[in-house]
Amino acid sequence: MERIMIIIPAYNEEESIAKLLPSLNFPPQDIIVVDDGSTDNTISKSQSFGVHVIRHEKNKGKGMAHRTGFNFASKEEARWVITMDADGQHSPKDIPKFIKAIKEKKGDMIIGEREVTIRTMPFLRFLTNLWTSFIVSILGGKRVKDAQSGFRAISKEIFTSISFSTNNFQTESEIIIKAARRGFRITSVPVRTIYNESYSYIKPFLDTLRFIKLAFQSL
Repeated sequence: MERIMIIIPAYNEEESIAKLLPSLNFPPQDIIVVDDGSTDNTISKSQSFGVHVIRHEKNKGKGMAHRTGFNFASKEEARWVITMDADGQHSPKDIPKFIKAIKEKKGDMIIGEREVTIRTMPFLRFLTNLWTSFIVSILGGKRVKDAQSGFRAISKEIFTSISFSTNNFQTESEIIIKAARRGFRITSVPVRTIYNESYSYIKPFLDTLRFIKLAFQSL
């Protein structure tokens, strides 16, 4: 089996990371936690589980955390990475779906597709997801129903060849657009839709402006 590593960006997630890591059922040497300048005990909690922990001295954004993880995974000769959030909104129970899709060579990027409805998502998230997925699909020339899902499996061919221009949440859109334009196969697997009470680091206005900038740059 080709080596698969899990990348988890984390910013002030000491409580949730302590719950997530032991539930992954994945070899510690194949888990990468990228601490994005946390001011709590995220680092020590992560280190206690024997996983790889990479620290940003200051907060650089989720996209930069992913990029740091990609670079480390490449040096570790990982063939695939699975990216997931540290806040508990991605269920470890869905990881086997990605592994199955990888084994069956379903695509070069496999997106965890949630149920995107008003019933399952906060209203603002629903609207944002709807229009960003629409724009990403147009710009990439490939229909993607859940472009905002950060739960993904990404092949080495993609994460080592894409030249990124973004550092924050919009990096997740950028990689889809650029991979689709280069002819990589993008598919999806169904995953659970989970929204909890934890604080969100998404800044609706600022992140929307950043996405609009990305969209114009991609024209």
